[in-house]
Amino acid sequence: MSEIPQTKYDLETPCLIIDQELLEQNLSKMQKLADKKDKKLRPHAKTHKCITLAKKQIEYGAIGVCAAKISEAEILAKAGVQGILITGPIASDAKIKKIIDILKISPSLIVTIDNKLTAEKLNIELQKNNLKIDVLLDIDAGLHRTGVKPSEALQFCEYLLSLKNLHLRGIQSYAGHLQHIISFKDRKTASRNSLEEIIPIFNKLKSEAEDFNIFSASGTGTFEIDNDIPEITEHQVGSYVFMDAEYLSVESSENSKHFETFKPALRLLTTVVSTNQNGFVTVDAGLKSLYRDGGEPQIITPVFSELKYDWFGDEYGKISYNKNQKAPALGTVLELITSHCDPTINLFDKIYVVKNNKVIDEWKIDLRGCSQ
Repeated sequence: MSEIPQTKYDLETPCLIIDQELLEQNLSKMQKLADKKDKKLRPHAKTHKCITLAKKQIEYGAIGVCAAKISEAEILAKAGVQGILITGPIASDAKIKKIIDILKISPSLIVTIDNKLTAEKLNIELQKNNLKIDVLLDIDAGLHRTGVKPSEALQFCEYLLSLKNLHLRGIQSYAGHLQHIISFKDRKTASRNSLEEIIPIFNKLKSEAEDFNIFSASGTGTFEIDNDIPEITEHQVGSYVFMDAEYLSVESSENSKHFETFKPALRLLTTVVSTNQNGFVTVDAGLKSLYRDGGEPQIITPVFSELKYDWFGDEYGKISYNKNQKAPALGTVLELITSHCDPTINLFDKIYVVKNNKVIDEWKIDLRGCSQ
């Protein structure tokens, strides 16, 4: 890093920063809420893509981390992170071989399965290498993206139990389509309904299959709700560490207007680079710096918090103001809550850690670009 300490306003923009105090509050609160209900945390590393932060989550009490893709798991395992659950499906022979390589350095690796062909191929490759692996059956909770139908789950589990090198430990059932339902009441109803068929499956198998004791589910949006479901054993929450405009716009049990359970620790800094037009200024953060899908980015810089951000091309953004509002001057650094934290993180190589406006560290985004 360059000179330390420096203020966040001395950083080259656009860039991402983490408010250290808010981050630690989020980590601590999530762990305490899970502990209170005797749940485990296996947070999703796809959110932050950062080895340092994955290890910090484990330091706070998480039993491991989730990885969406095999390439993410590969880097995490090489960095010594244990308790990795790959939540995405495996399809190709090349990826099955990579699973074997990861397992050799990370015996605690768990993979999810939703296809018999994959299970058979994985079992054969494990036999060749004299290895066994823990697996979870992925059950579709209504997202219809991956997972077997609940009606097919028991029969599928019988098949998995017949494969000697696969150790069936439980199920995964993630309802990603429910996480951003605005109404807390509606989100609660939807989450309970999505698990209605799945809970009896887990209970039956838990009573019949040895070591079948993992029910991995939930996300940041349904965590409060799912934390009260006795059968769920672990949460694969992700966005709670950072939060974003999309999550902050939904209701929580505490607030009918905003999701206040966790705080927006992640921010994007952008600089005003042109003031030649009336009614708006141009900033240096566009599509290449701020992912478009999600909520509307929120300017939180005092004085300018009522102004509106909009994308203005690949490299630039537009900050609009009306005649009754103060326009930010050339060179002004504005601070924004991002639209959608996960893909925004993937646009940067590093993230700066800030405390009381001072830059105290920088963390590499080690898993950037790991989409394989």
